[in-house]
Amino acid sequence: MSRRVVITGLGVVTALGHDLDTFWNNLMSGRSGVSLIESFDVSDYPTKIAASVKEFHPEEFIDKRDLRRMDRFVQFGLVAALQALKDAKLNVREDTDPERVGVSVGSGIGGLATWEEQHKILLEKGVRRVSPFFIPMMIANMASGQISMITGAKGPNNTNVTACATGTHSIGDSFKIISRGDADVMICGGAEATISPTGMAGFCALRAMSVRNDEPEKASRPFDRDRDGFVMGEGSGILILEELEHARRRGANIYAELVGYGMSGDAFHMTDPDPDGAKRCMLRALSDANMRPEEIDYINAHGTSTPIGDKSETIAIKNAFGDHAYKLAVSSTKSMTGHLLGAAGGVEALICALTIRNGMIPPTINLEHPDPDCDLDYVPNVPRKENVRAVMSNSFGFGGHNATIIMRKFEG
Repeated sequence: MSRRVVITGLGVVTALGHDLDTFWNNLMSGRSGVSLIESFDVSDYPTKIAASVKEFHPEEFIDKRDLRRMDRFVQFGLVAALQALKDAKLNVREDTDPERVGVSVGSGIGGLATWEEQHKILLEKGVRRVSPFFIPMMIANMASGQISMITGAKGPNNTNVTACATGTHSIGDSFKIISRGDADVMICGGAEATISPTGMAGFCALRAMSVRNDEPEKASRPFDRDRDGFVMGEGSGILILEELEHARRRGANIYAELVGYGMSGDAFHMTDPDPDGAKRCMLRALSDANMRPEEIDYINAHGTSTPIGDKSETIAIKNAFGDHAYKLAVSSTKSMTGHLLGAAGGVEALICALTIRNGMIPPTINLEHPDPDCDLDYVPNVPRKENVRAVMSNSFGFGGHNATIIMRKFEG
């Protein structure tokens, strides 16, 4: 018999805030985190905007010597993980068996800025000047690795790399690890830091990003007729998942219960989505949760603000939910956070847990001219007070990787 899994801690670092209260308040205020990029010269870039994390001070959480050996994405992930453990009131070494605590924090790309820096050193100064820390700083699994080393978590430890589905796969896999009895606690989510010269250049070359540089705060506009691409974001969203009886024994605060996880592959195209793959993913999550479509109240959509992506997801929701598609609320919080790539699923799962806890659905901002092809209830521009019992979170990545999780209000 599978074990029940609940969410007991949350930690976040995004352009909207580096702590839960600030982040949630900005989300409910409909504030955009998008601004002009200031960290490097973007004068030659078609896209000059991003949802950058500013005034980030990781030294408040991490020893300065350790910081020098961590890429920015690792710093984001570790700070969010430490926040989440504090929120859960859980000390891995003192409050539980460390061998029963695991880590699964993914990244779509990993340490891109470190790669850029060390490649420049190689070209300008030669092979002997490349840092011995280059590889262990850059590889995508190092967020999970550092979180494990610093917190003492000795249980299952892995890293998903499934593009924009990474964070959701990490949470879903962690849910199953606990459910089948291989761990009692999982620290899980995603971390990403790709607002760098190479990262921006690559996505500009794909013509995937918005070029609404004169109005940064209005650039990310999912489901809007005038959307022209996604806006890059960065940061981390981390959840503490816990086996229910383990959480009860220590009197943990429970945000919500994780009940369903679905995965699928499009087998279709490198970058374009296939509505059928997304539909199958959502239906598998519903089947795993033993729930009917009518039981879902809210979907946190992948909703990237790309012309093809938003239309494809809308079709998929209609095909998966039938008539109920027009009765549930759907919103894209990427309209405010930007698209955090591998970290998006972690941040959005965290938002879903807070939506259930607070009874408030976050809006899709900048939805000024609805696309006739996107005709669902996208909670335009202002949050909505509602008793939310069950939510679904979607993530779809390049390569046709799809992930969906379902959580519902905890009932003992």
